[in-house]
Amino acid sequence: MRLEKGWFITFEGNDGSGKSSVLQRVQEYLLKENILCTTTREPGGIEISEKIRTIILDPSHHNMDYRCEALLYAASRRQHLIERVIPALEKKHVVLCDRFVDSSLVYQGFARGLGIEAVQQLNAFAIEGYMPDITIYLSVDVKVARSRSSNRGIEDRLEKEKEQFFYQVEEGYQRVKSLYPERIIEVDANQPLDDVVRECIQIIMEKIR
Repeated sequence: MRLEKGWFITFEGNDGSGKSSVLQRVQEYLLKENILCTTTREPGGIEISEKIRTIILDPSHHNMDYRCEALLYAASRRQHLIERVIPALEKKHVVLCDRFVDSSLVYQGFARGLGIEAVQQLNAFAIEGYMPDITIYLSVDVKVARSRSSNRGIEDRLEKEKEQFFYQVEEGYQRVKSLYPERIIEVDANQPLDDVVRECIQIIMEKIR
């Protein structure tokens, strides 16, 4: 299937919402349909951004200032966008990205209390107008998500936050979703993985065909 344009599709949600698993399964489906596809993640995706990711998520960096955290995410995002996302879009790929700017609006803007508008302005400089065509928000019960995260083993700096923080993240996603109702589509990630994947594929295929 040849696409007329590249599509930038992001997956958002609380830690433990299943983003990585869903993204992998969606990629497998698109490739079977002979659709050019690039998968990536934030923070990370390319060498410089992966190094910044290590700094951000290192559990020993417990004293990191929230504004510093927001700036590091924006710096990682900029390099990742220029080096990986834009070149893939120019080749008319479907780019599947685990997190993008909405994560910063939610985690740093709302949950950290820096302000959604302030973090939005910070990231505007980094992304220069590049926004996802579709954002799939995987909503999940916080207790379910925390259980999934804890089963993965060693927790990173953000995963070590108290449970109340993740309730703030959940509320933050609803706030951001209300700002971009045409772009952000909510999918119930409490469902079995196969059902979540099926719903995500349906959403994507209806848009890109």
